Amino acid sequence: MTLAEGILLISTGIAAGFINTVAGGGSLLTLPLLIFMGLPAAEANASNRVAIFIQNIFAVKGFKSKGIAVFPFAYWVSISATLGALLGAYLATEISNTSFNKILSMVMVFVLVITVLKPYLDKKEALERFTKKRNLISVLLFFGIGIYGGFIQAGVGFIIMAALSGIHGLNLAKTNSIKVFVVLCYTSVALLVFMYNDKVLWTYGLILAIGNAIGGWIASRWSVGVNEKWIRLILILT
Repeated sequence: MTLAEGILLISTGIAAGFINTVAGGGSLLTLPLLIFMGLPAAEANASNRVAIFIQNIFAVKGFKSKGIAVFPFAYWVSISATLGALLGAYLATEISNTSFNKILSMVMVFVLVITVLKPYLDKKEALERFTKKRNLISVLLFFGIGIYGGFIQAGVGFIIMAALSGIHGLNLAKTNSIKVFVVLCYTSVALLVFMYNDKVLWTYGLILAIGNAIGGWIASRWSVGVNEKWIRLILILT
């Protein structure tokens, strides 16, 4: 790896870490970059998880330092998502490079559609709803989200935000705090699956992680207390 490639990875990681924390879709920057740098799709997908894992450690700490947390609800959906991620990560190690790239291109279109529809932005006023029925729906839904996140990760933030906003009416700060915790939990398991299958290229993953961690820390502290119109603007631009 050249110095220029290292700088490109870190700078892209900062942007991706920030975008992932306040919205989602940062992996739509980092995954193609790793593939364009010559990594096979499976190795790019696996190496990206190193950055996602470290990014969300910093993001979770950033939200906690601002007093934003939604427990024990976050634990339940995280357990469900983690179980799903085991299956998703296994599928990711079995798929061919060509098939993965085709799926990635379709995910980009999906992210565009869900961004235009922006269901997580339409609520004018947050009205939190945590009933047994809604909690059960979330636990079941997050199993599917975990499968998707374990498989490809890219754009999962949008799906989580839409689910939490639509089902529970949470504001963006609480939604993002749950999102980074869930992603941290299931990524730790998905990463182990990729490591077991010897897919992780640590040099790329760790250098990218430097940028992701910086972006995630900045975003987690900046997004708490900021006027939600700015977060909405970033979501739409993303």
